[in-house]
Amino acid sequence: MKHKELITAIAMKLDRQEADVEQLLHSSVERIKSLLVEGQSVALQGLGVLEVKRKEERLSVHPMTKVRTMIPPKQVVGFKQSPTMKSKLKELPNYE
Repeated sequence: MKHKELITAIAMKLDRQEADVEQLLHSSVERIKSLLVEGQSVALQGLGVLEVKRKEERLSVHPMTKVRTMIPPKQVVGFKQSPTMKSKLKELPNYE
């Protein structure tokens, strides 16, 4: 689902104007980003937790040329799904 489709679906479900829903969604995303940049985690009930994790420096080897390269440390956003989300996914027909 794309951004515009999400806004339309939420607007229809809540019987609201798309512009209002878009503003709310934009504000929510901006707040989540600012919290993550500050180093805080964000828990979305029923979905999971977003948090910033540090990836350490590591050695990478190109499989064909065997050239070794050091990949510098970096910050990444990690996601841990909630137990509710896990159980919903297990209900899917192609769950493995």
